[in-house]
Amino acid sequence: MLEKKDTALERAVLIGVITKDQNEEKSKEYLDELEFLTFTAGGYAVKRFTQKMEMPNPKTFIGTGKMEDVRQYIEENDIGTAIFDDELSAAQERNISKILGVKVLDRTNLILDIFAQRAQTSYARTQVELAQCEYLLPRLRGMWTHLERQKGGIGMRGPGETEIETDRRIVRDKISLLKARIKTIDKQMAVQRGNRGKMVRVALVGYTNVGKSTLMNVISKSEVFAENKLFATLDTTVRKVVIQNLPFLLSDTVGFIRKLPTQLVDSFKSTLDEVREADLLLHVVDISHPNFEEHIESVNKILGEIKSGDKPTIMVFNKIDAYEAEPFDDTDLVAERTEAHYSLEEWKSTWMSKVGNNALFISALNKQNLEDFKKRVYTEVREIHVTRFPYNHFLYPDYNYDDME
Repeated sequence: MLEKKDTALERAVLIGVITKDQNEEKSKEYLDELEFLTFTAGGYAVKRFTQKMEMPNPKTFIGTGKMEDVRQYIEENDIGTAIFDDELSAAQERNISKILGVKVLDRTNLILDIFAQRAQTSYARTQVELAQCEYLLPRLRGMWTHLERQKGGIGMRGPGETEIETDRRIVRDKISLLKARIKTIDKQMAVQRGNRGKMVRVALVGYTNVGKSTLMNVISKSEVFAENKLFATLDTTVRKVVIQNLPFLLSDTVGFIRKLPTQLVDSFKSTLDEVREADLLLHVVDISHPNFEEHIESVNKILGEIKSGDKPTIMVFNKIDAYEAEPFDDTDLVAERTEAHYSLEEWKSTWMSKVGNNALFISALNKQNLEDFKKRVYTEVREIHVTRFPYNHFLYPDYNYDDME
């Protein structure tokens, strides 16, 4: 995915498996994402290793022979980090570290590290620290023997630097303290949300790096940080937006991802209150991504977990300017035309047609079809607003709510 090597980045190898539940194509997709995660964290994926097996080895995740291949490559190419695509158990992490002699991270640790970098507010930092401590607790045993040579870099930010010499009791005390702190802040945030009155709330949700923050900036004319990296936005941002004299609150939430660490889902449930309490969800999708359908499934799964799966939702297919269908050679009698060859119009006639009015196709970056987007959002917000404040409709019967010119 990276076009050229950046010598300033930390050199790493990526390791994944091909199993009956995760075929070769799926494994490649996950490793592509792991490479982007590595780049986001400040690393460079020099090489990938994959192995076909019934299930991951309970002791070393991959087999003995493949592990020796990885060890030799690391030794011969001056690699400092090995990153595994699935969460490793404490025992697996210890065993692999002894064999490879370098820093060993898994997907969860990598995501936690990115969150540690991205957290800006004290609340987000507290949530990340809690998630890191809960991840660290079962891995304390034996950590010091191989962490002495792992100074700084990916996976070593946040409490990882300050807690590695502590014992389980101290970490448990820290977890209790962080939970109490989050509980206190949650109460304060609940009061803040209550003080907003009954104004209609709209929340942007979606996979990470689909353009939610860019859309937020365009619609609310604010300056929310947006970058082509995973989890560019971590702290929830709420802005008051007015379309045709109709005000509502728009919130930009943390992006979701496949294999999202359990610790983060638990720690950030309070942040996702903005989603739970929203009247309308704008599910933003990067339609230019080859796996956008799976991204939709991942987001819907997490929305279900936080009891928000049945909320009124508009599907916003973003980045239409970047969408390109793969060319298809219709003279090749063997070739099979697949979804990868669909044009946007063909996509619209698939399952998307069932979404009907609730599917919009835009480019937030190039501001394509934004007027249609505003009109559709306005219609939905107005309907909620009129239901909530019926007297407004009676006070201003001559006001043309549908005039969007």
